[in-house]
Amino acid sequence: MERVRTEPAYGAFVMLRVGFAVLPIVFGLDKFANVLADWDGYLAPWIVALLPFSAHTAMLIVGVVEVVAGVLVALKPRYCAYVVALWLAGIVVNLLTYPGFYDVALRDVGLLLGALTLGRLASVYDPPLRSRDGAR
Repeated sequence: MERVRTEPAYGAFVMLRVGFAVLPIVFGLDKFANVLADWDGYLAPWIVALLPFSAHTAMLIVGVVEVVAGVLVALKPRYCAYVVALWLAGIVVNLLTYPGFYDVALRDVGLLLGALTLGRLASVYDPPLRSRDGAR
């Protein structure tokens, strides 16, 4: 904790890592409970029309993906932060094609920038899977 307190960049890395691990897990699990929101309503109708199943089933799949993404960010933010950023980009596209959710899309652009920032900080603070000489 001393390093978090005394090194601002490392502190930012830890805060973003925890946030992008815990929050996707919480929101992903809530897709099954709908306590925080009626998640089905956030899926653009044109996307629902393309699906071979209901919006609810789609959101359950989204919930699983979000839980997995949160776990992966907790384990290896160096790589997985960019996966989360890509996922957030997809969410932004969905929201921008559905009138009435532009404010949420703007918030998710901010989250996307946070995920990209986590990835950049992780390039310093999270070691690669393999070193340059090929050893683990």
